[in-house]
Amino acid sequence: MTTTSSEKRDVQKLQRAIVDGLEDVKAQEIKVFDTAHLSPLFERVIIASGTSNRQTKALSASVIDAVREAGFSKPRVEGEGNGEWIIVDCGQAVVHIMQPNFRTYYQLEELWGEKPVRLKLGAEKPAAPAKAAAKVASKKTADKEQPVSLRRSSAAKKGVAEAFPSKAQLKKQQEAAKPAAKKAAAKKTGVAAKRPAAAKTAPAAPVKTVVVGASKKKPAAKSAAAKPVARKPAAKKAPARKA
Repeated sequence: MTTTSSEKRDVQKLQRAIVDGLEDVKAQEIKVFDTAHLSPLFERVIIASGTSNRQTKALSASVIDAVREAGFSKPRVEGEGNGEWIIVDCGQAVVHIMQPNFRTYYQLEELWGEKPVRLKLGAEKPAAPAKAAAKVASKKTADKEQPVSLRRSSAAKKGVAEAFPSKAQLKKQQEAAKPAAKKAAAKKTGVAAKRPAAAKTAPAAPVKTVVVGASKKKPAAKSAAAKPVARKPAAKKAPARKA
């Protein structure tokens, strides 16, 4: 009974790995069938479609990687040359990766599809946001569990790092400030262009200081030099005659 339950768990684990590998490369119309009652060689048949040769080859490679990562042996592959119908033999499960026209023609669902397995696609894949939230919560818990001295020292280190940034941080800050400076310069240039240029005025003439009430005096004309008055010599008196 123990062996049967362990084998069942192994089949479910292998089935999950195969479906995850198909989903990673966007396989279409993934179907899983229980074939344990039809053949003793394998217990699951999985059928999926790929739209092109490239996609079918990528699907087979993804299935091989997922199976090996889950801890199973490397599967055997057939039909990988043309990519129209690729069979990946994983031991307890056989995967048929087919293009739509081949899948419609061969109708493998009618051959193996008596017991379809209900499978929630992507059910066991943890969502990325949940992982991120769990990581943040664990970090917060670890910070709370630290001693007060360690928390203070880490806060002090953080303050020192902010006060004295490294060369890389300074360069990053300068590069971040460049777009704002360019925008301000462009805005300033636009305002200057809108304003009319001031008309050029002629240089003002020098102002002469005029003293009110002052009159210009003409220089006095040079008076003619006083000519000496010619005086006539006095007439000589005649000598008196003797009587």
